[in-house]
Amino acid sequence: MKSLIALLAVAAVSPAFANADLAKQKNCLACHATDKKLVGPAYKDVAAKYAGQKDAVAKLADKIQKGGVGVWGQVPMPANPVTPEEAKQLATWVLTIK
Repeated sequence: MKSLIALLAVAAVSPAFANADLAKQKNCLACHATDKKLVGPAYKDVAAKYAGQKDAVAKLADKIQKGGVGVWGQVPMPANPVTPEEAKQLATWVLTIK
């Protein structure tokens, strides 16, 4: 029973770690942090801004891939070399941060 509980706990937490690892691997953390503004906004602020929007994952995935400017000020976010699936994973992860 203990091993089943441990396995379920790992399964529940693993996607968050995997996406944090992907963010690190893709160099997202050079400009963003989960809880404070660096060059770009804190991920918790991004999650709060897009909370409840049905198209938030698609909107953020698009921004991750193409970059953008103007939503958070005039510092541009460059396009990121990620696949559409990686962009979706990252956007989904960002939206879970509180």
